[in-house]
Amino acid sequence: MNKLELKGKWNQIKGKAKEQYGMTFNDDEEFSEGQYDKLVGKMQEKTGKVKEDIEKEIASW
Repeated sequence: MNKLELKGKWNQIKGKAKEQYGMTFNDDEEFSEGQYDKLVGKMQEKTGKVKEDIEKEIASW
């Protein structure tokens, strides 16, 4: 497992925590950020790209 895969896993964990916080305190913005972090983390883990490149790619959709 390389450094980018670990960062991807960390982003997924961070995203899950934000989702839980958003659900607990009814904070839709935090929940959405959590889902976004999980998506970026999964893509980072699978592709091995840096977070900034993935965010640019998502923005182009």
